[in-house]
Amino acid sequence: MSTSSLMISPGDVPAKAPAALTTAIEAREAQSVQVAMLAAKRFPRDERAALDRVLNSCCRESLASVAIYQYSRGGTDIQGPSIRLAEAIAQHWGNIESGWREIDRFRDSDGMGVSVIEAFAWDLQSNYRVPRVFNVRHWRDTKNGGYALTDDRDIYEMCANQASRRVRACLLAVIPGDVVEEAQRQCDVTLTSKADTSPEAQKKILAAFEPLGVSRAQIEARIQRRLESITAAQVVQLRKVLASLKDGMSKPEDWFEPADKSAAAAALDGGPIDPFAKANPPADASAPVAAPAAAPAKEETESLI
Repeated sequence: MSTSSLMISPGDVPAKAPAALTTAIEAREAQSVQVAMLAAKRFPRDERAALDRVLNSCCRESLASVAIYQYSRGGTDIQGPSIRLAEAIAQHWGNIESGWREIDRFRDSDGMGVSVIEAFAWDLQSNYRVPRVFNVRHWRDTKNGGYALTDDRDIYEMCANQASRRVRACLLAVIPGDVVEEAQRQCDVTLTSKADTSPEAQKKILAAFEPLGVSRAQIEARIQRRLESITAAQVVQLRKVLASLKDGMSKPEDWFEPADKSAAAAALDGGPIDPFAKANPPADASAPVAAPAAAPAKEETESLI
């Protein structure tokens, strides 16, 4: 069965709904769960076939490029399966339900709206369910400060963004760990074998990091070489960093030095990292300037012609 949510948000039911309607909705949801569990028992997953489907999907470059995130903690790079990989594994593993729902909403001591969210993953075949309950404040931080969220759409997007990482954690707790590790290894193999270092691929790398505020100089400072000489392994690493940034697992400053430091480091290494930059460094103003060679006499010039 595909990954989806069987639950509904309290906001989907009017506050003044009759008790009979609420009871009918609860009975329908309970019946849906029973039908899903009976179907999972009647058609159990074939683990070998399911693993083959998972590994085959990891052979696709489009999935492998966003399948593994990477972040830095305590000077050590840590990597793991991204939300997209967890969803793909659950889809092929089968008989799993996952999702999130809003179970309550209140205002804190500061008068700020807060949503109580439950994320979950449920293996219907083994009846193993992993829930995560957490709070989401209706507040969005920006570079120029923050502001309270009042629009229902903005609140929903904030809750969905916060819930996606919890849903991934629930899925990874339900799916066997060795299956996840095999999928990660296959994604690494796919990325390494299909890593593109052509000029077109270099332009795509710059275009992917540009919306995140990462410049070419910062990328080159990260890989310690010019972008034109990037290796396949470094392309794979940058893809993992990009997946981490898009999943919200890390921030650009966790991976890249500030733009001014990157430019200063490039200057110390012999000028800006630019293929059209001058090869020779500027002359030292304090060094004595050699006198220009005297022009040959007119008679000597004419004798050489």
